[in-house]
Amino acid sequence: MLSLYILYAVLTLVGVLFAWKLKFAFDHFKIKEQPVENISLNDLPSVSVCVPARNEKNAMSQCLETIVASTYPKLEVIVFDDSSADNTSFLIKSFARAGVRFVEGTHLSEGWLGKNQALQTLLEESSGDYILYMDVDTHIRPHTITKLVSYIKQQNVSMVSVLPSREDGIRPSVMLGTLRYFWTLILHSKSSPAVSSGAWMIDRNKLLNELGGITSYKSLVQPELAIASKLIQTNQYRFLMSDKSIGVTYEKKWSSQIDTSVRIMYPVLGKGWKLYASIIGLLVLNTPTLAMFAGLIEGWSLVQVIALWQICIYVAIYALYLSKVWGKGWWLGALLWPYIIAQELVVVFMSIDQHLRKVVSWKGRPITATYHLRED
Repeated sequence: MLSLYILYAVLTLVGVLFAWKLKFAFDHFKIKEQPVENISLNDLPSVSVCVPARNEKNAMSQCLETIVASTYPKLEVIVFDDSSADNTSFLIKSFARAGVRFVEGTHLSEGWLGKNQALQTLLEESSGDYILYMDVDTHIRPHTITKLVSYIKQQNVSMVSVLPSREDGIRPSVMLGTLRYFWTLILHSKSSPAVSSGAWMIDRNKLLNELGGITSYKSLVQPELAIASKLIQTNQYRFLMSDKSIGVTYEKKWSSQIDTSVRIMYPVLGKGWKLYASIIGLLVLNTPTLAMFAGLIEGWSLVQVIALWQICIYVAIYALYLSKVWGKGWWLGALLWPYIIAQELVVVFMSIDQHLRKVVSWKGRPITATYHLRED
């Protein structure tokens, strides 16, 4: 019994740490003031919006509609179709009159992950001073690119990535989503900075000529994380949480969120202490819920009262996070914390299992034969 109370004390301290990390994120990962610069059109940097796509018939059109509506004056839009089996290529080509350039994929080169090869091809095809890489399920507003360019120039950095918000209301894909971005904020550090694959802007010359392009990271499941980790060491990287002033949002099905987490968790955590610490941590976070279930069978005691209090603490912390990244229904989503944290533990074991059995894929293409796994 004493050990259980000690565990609850540890959970309380972890909750305090989570709350502090979230407050740090809310205070630092935002545009505190947007400079007003009188820059002539000739002096404005050009931007290449680069979108890798594979079997995206359900999301392609909406993504491109938000991009071509951008008010940024020096813009090119390039979409790489990675051998889609549906009508993704037709949808991309239908935006040709709006200035969208279609790049057709070829066979996957040895040692490359499919998405990484798409990012490298887009880099080589682009001509902008900056590249804005976007996932197909990410959307922007007309002013977004202007905001990001102004911010990156103001901060004098080479890369910025944006955690997208959700504004699509109360839906299963929202309510039951994974904790991927929650952990991004909680676990941010200089050695492993918060980063988003949905929207990240980088100095094209820096990426191509100084960092070796995506070629240097061709087998990494999250190349943008490796790039950000390198740039943050010289204060050349920033991370932002989107709000209405930035205007980066996303919509992603629940199943796609699970697939993404399964794909990235094991390679990013590696097979060392981080993996074991993650499993133990998630088991500990699930302890109050298990204690509540035990109380339903054996009857309530002080243990269940404390367990309920612990759940309330984490529901409040989760609500704090959701209130910043959801447009609607965040309070209802917070009540699902016991389910969400249990789901996260299941996803970790799914990631381990599927990677070890070499059955993980991205958009129907196996990836486990080539990805790089962390050893630390």
